[in-house]
Amino acid sequence: MTDFHFATIWEALSDHYQDQIALLHGDAQRSWTDYDSRAARIATALTEAGLKPDSKFGLYLYNSPEYLEAQYGGFKMRGVPINVNYRYTEDELVYLLDNSDSEALFYHATFSDRVAAIKDKLPGIKLYVEVADGSGQHMEGAVDFEQTIASHDPMPRIDRPSSDIYMLYTGGTTGMPKGVMYTQGQMAEGFLLGYDFRGFPRPETVDGIVDASAKVHAAGAKPVSLVCCPLMHGTGMWVGSMIPMMLGGTVITMPNIHFDADLVWQNVEKHKATDLTIVGDAFAKPMLQALDAAATDGRPYDISSVGMIISSGVMWTAPVKEGLLKHGDMMLADMMGSTEGTMGQQITSRDLPAKTAKFELAENVKVFTEDGKEVEPGSGEIGMLATAGNVPVGYYKDPEKSAKTFKEVNGERYSFPGDFAQVEADGTITLLGRGSVCINTAGEKVFPEEVEEAIKSHPGIYDCLVVGIPDDRFGERVTAVVSCREGQSVDAEPLIDHTRTKLAGYKLPKSIIPVDTVKRAPNGKADYKWAKQTAAEALGVSLPA
Repeated sequence: MTDFHFATIWEALSDHYQDQIALLHGDAQRSWTDYDSRAARIATALTEAGLKPDSKFGLYLYNSPEYLEAQYGGFKMRGVPINVNYRYTEDELVYLLDNSDSEALFYHATFSDRVAAIKDKLPGIKLYVEVADGSGQHMEGAVDFEQTIASHDPMPRIDRPSSDIYMLYTGGTTGMPKGVMYTQGQMAEGFLLGYDFRGFPRPETVDGIVDASAKVHAAGAKPVSLVCCPLMHGTGMWVGSMIPMMLGGTVITMPNIHFDADLVWQNVEKHKATDLTIVGDAFAKPMLQALDAAATDGRPYDISSVGMIISSGVMWTAPVKEGLLKHGDMMLADMMGSTEGTMGQQITSRDLPAKTAKFELAENVKVFTEDGKEVEPGSGEIGMLATAGNVPVGYYKDPEKSAKTFKEVNGERYSFPGDFAQVEADGTITLLGRGSVCINTAGEKVFPEEVEEAIKSHPGIYDCLVVGIPDDRFGERVTAVVSCREGQSVDAEPLIDHTRTKLAGYKLPKSIIPVDTVKRAPNGKADYKWAKQTAAEALGVSLPA
């Protein structure tokens, strides 16, 4: 493994790019020199508070320069940042910060009351750093982020081993959040894929990264990355921030808390963004609607700078991709993966037609049956996706779960995140979905994402989640929670009849539950817990405890 560490790489890039812009947020900007210096002062503050190499610290923050500066500062002193979902309530916060053994917490001031309420339950936290956000709130005993930077000298640079742990907590959509551990070296090496996308060979040393990035810039291919989804999840942090940083690029975050598609395109125009990071249709649909509306009104957005939109984690359907391509000649990269590993991708452009949920396998990725046999292309068998190579070290403090997810097959170590798929005759894969949300109805397995895709192909449906509800006859009843496009309504029977043209009979929804809005997490991922509860209440069914 190459001797890489994010902090060491970014220090070298900051020495080279100096006054060039690293971070943009509204009217605020940070040069590479500013970014490095501010992070070094955070590193000093963490060290003086008693944190040591491998100490954990929480980032309970909205998208902001402070999020990235705090993370970089922690990397500098060999600490381990912990991503904290900004929607978490008190019990969830206590669980995550306790489970991760966090010793410091960075948070936006608007969360100060929530943090104050749990402070006594977290005796291990030695430092609370508050980021002012205009809310006027403050927790007694916390230090201000800007004052912390102003009152500390930059920490001198140090040598760091590539074996230092990097950790990202899963979203907890199908269970309690778990810390997925990688090494700094393997993550940094994997994040050089940004060079692949731009047609440049991957560098092999820190100096090589500086030289290669300079060639990328000279060729006019420097990334100006607009992060549309939350940094607290892997897609936003990894794809939107850390990969562009490995090319000496610029990262743009937006001040708004709630997603605003028009603000996305306004930022594209203002900053000439080249790369956008989203999470499937939950982001792409309103972005397309905003483009369509602006064009209809005779004020089309100038999106000519956009060369790539990258999505990961949630289905991105073909009609939405095709709609976006009508507005701009760009590459649409649909990445299939999870916190536990990257599985494959689908590239769509004006020359490459879109296909929903079909992906080319990444190198070192295979599909295995439950008894460990590799699925034959075109066999129709369903198997579990597994990736070798960049396999996580394991789950933090969970050896049992680690052994089930990261295991050897035929002498090779693989990661099995829980995704099921079929291998087509041409070698591409059709993603079926997570086994943890698979519905067992009358002895048949039904994957929600496949049914959701079929339902959302109806022109009147805007969004949909499919869940299994307890049923005396079938075991579980396939149930769809749907929202319609504005100004439209769809009756249950015609919708089921439409779905019947695309799916086998046992996969059809037995019940349709209409809602105003299908609830999703801030990163666009499905909230199946909410959908199941909503469906159960509508049908008068009690869910097992």
